[in-house]
Amino acid sequence: MSKEIPSTPSDLTTIGFPPFLYNSDQAFFNVRSGIPIINALSQSSDLLSLAKSFAEDAAFNRDTDRQAWAAHYLTVMGKALIDDVIQALIPRPGRTKTESEADLSERTS
Repeated sequence: MSKEIPSTPSDLTTIGFPPFLYNSDQAFFNVRSGIPIINALSQSSDLLSLAKSFAEDAAFNRDTDRQAWAAHYLTVMGKALIDDVIQALIPRPGRTKTESEADLSERTS
């Protein structure tokens, strides 16, 4: 079953792979698949704009680290969205046999 390649970038959607916010080696969240990339980029812009504001507030307010943590979480969410869009925009090459798989198939032939 092959996936049809969208004719224009506006037809592309998120693939839903990039994880974010980890507990040890397990991700708490992943980007959802099927979101138009223009919407993902718009949301990412909003998240990163808020993160920038919180980071600026954190730089001036040394009484608490709340703004810094808010900026951190908003940044990782925005980054995950952008990473997903990049993966949707850049075509992935088809899987090829690794050297060990090629050696194995030669030995069994």
